Amino acid sequence: MAGNADKSSSGLVKKLFWTFLLLIFYRVGVHVPIPGIDTAALADYFKELEGTLFALLDMFSGGSLSRLSIFALGVMPYISSSIIMQLLQVVSPDLKRLAKEEGAAGRKKVTQYTRYGTVLISLIQGLAMAKVAMGMTSPVNGLRVVLDPSTTFMLVSTLTVTAGTILVMWIGERITEKGIGNGISLIIFAGIVANIPAGIYRMFERVSSNEMSLIAGLVIAVFMAAVLIFIVFMERGQRRIPIHYAKRQMGRKMFGGQTTHLPLRVNTSGVIPPIFASSLLMFPATIAQVSTSELLRSISDWFNINGLAYNIIYVALIVFFCFFYTAIIFDTKDISENLKKQGGFVPGIRPGEKTQQYIDKVLTRITVWGATYISCICVLPQILISEFNIPFYYGGTSLLIVVGVAMDFMSQVESHLISRQYESLMGKTRIKGRNG
Repeated sequence: MAGNADKSSSGLVKKLFWTFLLLIFYRVGVHVPIPGIDTAALADYFKELEGTLFALLDMFSGGSLSRLSIFALGVMPYISSSIIMQLLQVVSPDLKRLAKEEGAAGRKKVTQYTRYGTVLISLIQGLAMAKVAMGMTSPVNGLRVVLDPSTTFMLVSTLTVTAGTILVMWIGERITEKGIGNGISLIIFAGIVANIPAGIYRMFERVSSNEMSLIAGLVIAVFMAAVLIFIVFMERGQRRIPIHYAKRQMGRKMFGGQTTHLPLRVNTSGVIPPIFASSLLMFPATIAQVSTSELLRSISDWFNINGLAYNIIYVALIVFFCFFYTAIIFDTKDISENLKKQGGFVPGIRPGEKTQQYIDKVLTRITVWGATYISCICVLPQILISEFNIPFYYGGTSLLIVVGVAMDFMSQVESHLISRQYESLMGKTRIKGRNG
C-alpha cells in the first residue's frame, strides 16, 4: 500500500515539476525585449499609462506589454481565437458537428483551426503594436522608444511577437498536457501573481512615507481579504436541481431508481464576461493613442477607467456577456434530451420540453445573481484604485482570475490524488482475484 502511495505522490510531483518549469520559462521570456527598443524611454512612457485600460491589457500579458518583450501579446490572441471558434460553432452546424460528434479527431481539427486563427490575430495585433511603438516617445526627455523606426523594425517586431505568441500557446498546451491545470489560465494567473509582491512593497512604502495612513492601509487589507472570501463563497455557490431516475428492468436485473442532482453554478460563465467587456472598452483608448485627432482623444476621455460612463457601460457589457456565454456553454435542450433518454426527470416536471423550460427559468434567475456578483466585484474594488492609488492588478477582474484559477488548480490536484488511489486499489483487487 505504501508503494502505491509513493507512486501516486511521484506522479503528482512530476506533473507539478513540469507545470512550474514551464511557467518559469514563460516568466523569463517576459523580460526579453524585442530588438531595437530603448527600455529606459519605454519605462518612462508606460508610467504615464498607469491606471488606464492599457494597464489591464498589460496585466493579461503578465507585464510583457509594458516591456515590449517577445511575449508582448501574451495569450490574448489565443483566447480571442478560441472564443471566435466557439461562436462559429453556434452559427455553423458543420463546426458544431465536427466538435461534438466526431470525437477526438474532430476536436483536434477544431484545435488546429484555433491555432491558425491565433497566428492570424497575432500578425494583425503585432503590426498594430509596432506602428504604435514607432510613435512612442519618453515624456521625460523626448527620446524615441524605438531606436530605428523603419519598415525593417516593423517587420522584425511583428514576426517576433507572433513567434512569441505561438511559443506561449505551446507552453500553455504543454502545461495542460504534462502538468496540472489549464495552461492558458495558469499563464495569466502567473503574470498577475508575479506583480503582487511589488504591489505590497509599494503600499508599505506609501505607509512608511506617510503618503497613506496606517489605518487606511489596514482597512484596505481587511477589505481585500473580505472580497477574496466573498469570491470563494460565490464561486462555490450552486443551485442543485433534483433528478430522479425511473426503475427499469433489463433481464433479471433492475436498474435506476436513483436520486441525484443537476448542479447549476451561480457564476457559470467564469471570468469571460469581464475579459470581453474590458477588451471592447479598450478600443477607444487604443484608437486615441494611434490617432492624432483631438475629437477621438476627447471621446476616449469618456472611457476613463475611473469615470462614470466607463463603469456604467462596463457593467452593461458584463451582464450581456454573462447571459450570452452561459447560453453558449450550457445547452439546456441537450441536457433535457439526455435526461429523457436515460429515464431521468425533475420531480413534478414532465420530461422533454417542459424540463428544458424549467432548467432555462432556473438558469436565468441564477445568471442574474451571477452577473450582479461579477459586476460588483469588478467595479467596487476600482474605488480603492482611484481613491487610494492602489496597483491596478488588485482590481476585481484580476481577483476573479486569481481565485478561480487557484480553486481549479487545487481541485485538479485533489482529483489526481483520488484517481491514483482508486487505480491502486483496483490494481490490488485484480491481483488478489488472479491469485485466488
